[in-house]
Amino acid sequence: MNQLKHYIGVVILVAVLTVATGLGLQSALQNGYILPPAASWQAVPIDWLFGLHFWAIAFLFSLIVGFLLYSVIVFRRKKGETGDGVHFEGNTTIEILWTLIPLATVIYFAYLGAQTLSDIQRVDPDAIRVNVTGRQWSWTFEYPELGIVSEELVLPNNKQALLRMKSQDVIHSFWVPEFRVKQDVLPGDMVRELRVTPKEVGEYKVRCAELCGRDHANMRAPVVVLEQADFDAWVEERLAADPTKSDDPVVRGQAWAIQFGCAACHSFDGTDGIGPSWAGLFGKEETMEDGSTVLVDAEYLIESIRDPGAQIVAGYQNVMPANIGEDLTDDQIADIIAFIESLK
Repeated sequence: MNQLKHYIGVVILVAVLTVATGLGLQSALQNGYILPPAASWQAVPIDWLFGLHFWAIAFLFSLIVGFLLYSVIVFRRKKGETGDGVHFEGNTTIEILWTLIPLATVIYFAYLGAQTLSDIQRVDPDAIRVNVTGRQWSWTFEYPELGIVSEELVLPNNKQALLRMKSQDVIHSFWVPEFRVKQDVLPGDMVRELRVTPKEVGEYKVRCAELCGRDHANMRAPVVVLEQADFDAWVEERLAADPTKSDDPVVRGQAWAIQFGCAACHSFDGTDGIGPSWAGLFGKEETMEDGSTVLVDAEYLIESIRDPGAQIVAGYQNVMPANIGEDLTDDQIADIIAFIESLK
């Protein structure tokens, strides 16, 4: 009878601790203390699975702490006691149970994880396609079906977007915390895909979640979710004001510099960066790392773009993508040089 009393006491304590801990974790999740508010339909099953894990964590925490607290309080050595506690070798039945039950639980959660993965990867044949390019240290978003290239990711609400991603240099990782889903972006010819369906209009931020070099912390880009009518208006506005279609090579050159990530390392206003600032660069004599001097003219700039490692300015390192020259046409390079020359 006394033993039954102890069993009942510890079960009640574990139950109370489980409920209190579980409700606390659920509240923290729902109020944005653990994760920001969900903003995609893919986040719904993910947060549901998070919730189940939190209850499992709450139970396991309470099971350990509950037995520990009960034992410390109830079975503590009383005043005047000097002997040892009763010695026992173990309990085979309990050992079998605490092996099989956790094994079954892990298998069940694996099944739930596979089901959730299937849900968030469900294909919508009408998804809008966006080609995402990551590079040190910027993102570019191309809408091939719309003829738009943007430095911000703009998506229509409640419509699936198929993000086809690649890297120009090292491994990056595309992550919008409010969308929950995340995908590594790999260099080479491998294109990784990620599907996301926004469900909340608003402004967010894409971050790189893979340490990718010196300016990794600043590899961010705006994400804007609009209602369909507003998204259509944005498309029309971008097409009408596309700077790459301008008659002015300086305007086109600035657009190319932003689109191909040059602005991530080279400032346009004299601010120090990872690479030399373009302000006042054209016509200047630069000292190279080998001590020689070079006049920054069109010939030097073309060589620096086509073969980034040929001549490095003293005090800087060559972090330009090796294949950047292959991505740019001769006309685009000429436009960029015109833009650099304009930055007196």
